[in-house]
Amino acid sequence: MKLFGTDGVRGKAGKFLHAELAMRVAMAAGVYFKKGAVTKKILVGKDTRRSGYMIETAIVSGLTAVGYDVIQIGPMPTPAIAFLTENMRCDAGIMISASHNPYGDNGIKFFDAHGNKLSEEAEAAIEAIVHNHEGLISEEHATDKAIGSAKRIDDVVGRYIVQLKNSFSNDLNLQGIRIVLDTANGAGYIVGPTVLEELGAEVIVLHDKPNGYNINEDCGALHPKDVMNAVREYRADIGFALDGDADRLVVVDEEGEVVDGDQLLGALGLHLKKTGQLKGNGIVATVMSNQGLEDVMEKNGLKLYRANVGDKYVLEIMKKEGINFGGEQSGHVIMHDYAKTGDGLATALQTLALVLTSSKKASQALRPFTLYPQILVNLNISEKKPLDKIKGLAEQLKSLDEQHIRHLIRYSGTENKLRILLEAKDSKAMMNAMTTLETLLKKELNG
Repeated sequence: MKLFGTDGVRGKAGKFLHAELAMRVAMAAGVYFKKGAVTKKILVGKDTRRSGYMIETAIVSGLTAVGYDVIQIGPMPTPAIAFLTENMRCDAGIMISASHNPYGDNGIKFFDAHGNKLSEEAEAAIEAIVHNHEGLISEEHATDKAIGSAKRIDDVVGRYIVQLKNSFSNDLNLQGIRIVLDTANGAGYIVGPTVLEELGAEVIVLHDKPNGYNINEDCGALHPKDVMNAVREYRADIGFALDGDADRLVVVDEEGEVVDGDQLLGALGLHLKKTGQLKGNGIVATVMSNQGLEDVMEKNGLKLYRANVGDKYVLEIMKKEGINFGGEQSGHVIMHDYAKTGDGLATALQTLALVLTSSKKASQALRPFTLYPQILVNLNISEKKPLDKIKGLAEQLKSLDEQHIRHLIRYSGTENKLRILLEAKDSKAMMNAMTTLETLLKKELNG
């Protein structure tokens, strides 16, 4: 059974990701990290899902059983775990979260001692240890004084807040700025409002009352309608919506309209170039990003590198090319000078810096190019049949190429869904092509 997907181990809590599996994955991770252990400490954080209690307890049990000391810090954003793992000199960090998924799902994400997500090779090594039932885990059971300890620390949130505030120029402040912030009843419900208020903003906070079940529920980055309405109602300057683990950001301008993720990437990339902060003379996006983004980068003497979908793949190309900025149109933005992974709050602060220094309203400052017509459809499916085995699909794709319609079809790494992206200058032809594709794929994958 394959455990790791595009972003850690993720699935239905209590079914796929049950306590026994969580403990065994933690033990395997402990065995893996002990090879290069320096401090024998691992940091564990989580979002606000009810199942986090079960999984956290299982993980702590597994890690202490193989000799690790565990530091538990409770609900914290995923990027905070990446930062604090390195800041607190831990051998590794673990985040318990299913990000934007519903509360019934959960997941386990790992970070190395430097706060970086694990490579696929490292994940494969941990997975191999999990499946080696007669081997390494049994051999590594600790006894006597070698058994690990666990302690909970509740005040480390201050370290992350200072890190975020340090990413915001001392020459700027948020006095007189009214911001709507939706924390999705998730891990950013304390940190987000605190940072913005300490920098001087007036903050109207939405969905900051997590109860274990309402994370991402009709709110946050996936459902920004409440932010849109609140921006209009309170005449705010800008609105932000986080997802459940606060590594994703959706921006709403002062008119209550969502800023497209690719336009945000373009605006931030050009801002970093203008202020001399952009490294590598380019930015990294994904194969999903709009052609308009590539065109505006080229127009401004920058190169757009395209990665596979997933922020860890974006980061891989960033490191390879010496680039410090990249992201996904979904709202995962990596400001590598300030964060090791996508960080919704760090992105919000840099977006505010852009708007303030531009002397323009958000609606003008955050849309530096016109998007090509594009449509993304998520199909619920019953099976993930290899795409090259789907009868008639090759012919459909050839037809799309002949019509100059860019296409990307891929399975979700975390859900039973097929994602279909089409993009073209001729929107009518694109919509007709999508209807044809949907009909074919629904029939073949839900038979």
